[in-house]
Amino acid sequence: MRISSFFYTIKQGIKNIFRNALFSLASIATISSCLLLFGIFFAVIMNFQNIVKTAEEGVAVTVFFTDEVCADDTRMKEIGDIIASRAEVSRIVFVSADQAWEDFKEDYLGEYSEGFTENPLAGSANYQIYLKDIAGQDSLVAYLKSVPGVREVNYSQVTADALSGANNMISYVSIGIIGILLAVSIFLISNTVMMGISIRKEEIGIMKYVGATDFFVRAPFVVESLLIGLIGAAIPIGIINFVYDKALGIVQGKFTVLNDILKFLPIETINHTLIPLSLAIGAGIGFLGSIVTVRKHLKV
Repeated sequence: MRISSFFYTIKQGIKNIFRNALFSLASIATISSCLLLFGIFFAVIMNFQNIVKTAEEGVAVTVFFTDEVCADDTRMKEIGDIIASRAEVSRIVFVSADQAWEDFKEDYLGEYSEGFTENPLAGSANYQIYLKDIAGQDSLVAYLKSVPGVREVNYSQVTADALSGANNMISYVSIGIIGILLAVSIFLISNTVMMGISIRKEEIGIMKYVGATDFFVRAPFVVESLLIGLIGAAIPIGIINFVYDKALGIVQGKFTVLNDILKFLPIETINHTLIPLSLAIGAGIGFLGSIVTVRKHLKV
């Protein structure tokens, strides 16, 4: 394509938007409405997944050792290094017998701990192991039980099953609902774009009769549809950013008790995926809709 043809195509595409203002507004409104619903649900799903992920990261597997291992600091460190290197492990925390007793006194005994002169939890040094994914707990526990010198492994199978189930449910529900929203969006947006181009079939026919190539005829409509798709995607992104920030500020300001329980994602994290995805959907649907519809009217 020559430079002059390129700029002509861009110019005509922009003119078409204003020349057919009613159609352009209808298309932008349709795209914005569909992608607004998609964006809201996407933000909700991302927050649910983050809450479950945060809960998973707080679940620890605790491993205790025999008296021989507890008395050998070198062996204890070797085992800790091996555990930390496993793929399932996010991090490990070493708790000495003295620290375990101090924590127990603080949590359960309080002032009644003064009568103890010796540490009743001697030999209770342990590693608290935090996982990257709770689904890896079973394989980790099986491995820990096979390590020589391990006396006991404490873990919660019920918690692991509940979190894994919640994670799976969120994944299945999100895939299903997002799939439905995308299908409805594609149907509505494509029909709107196709309708707008169809009413200009006489214009396309005249251009063909005077010798315009298929590419020359199609290009302005493609540019027009791409711009409409991008504008229609940008509007809901702006709305979601504004509403999300306001809602997050209200929740964190008025419901401070929830801040320690529910960890909401900042809008920047959501935008990292939402912005390119929404723009790609809007531009992609506009592009495909224009290509398919104009092709039907090129045969004159």
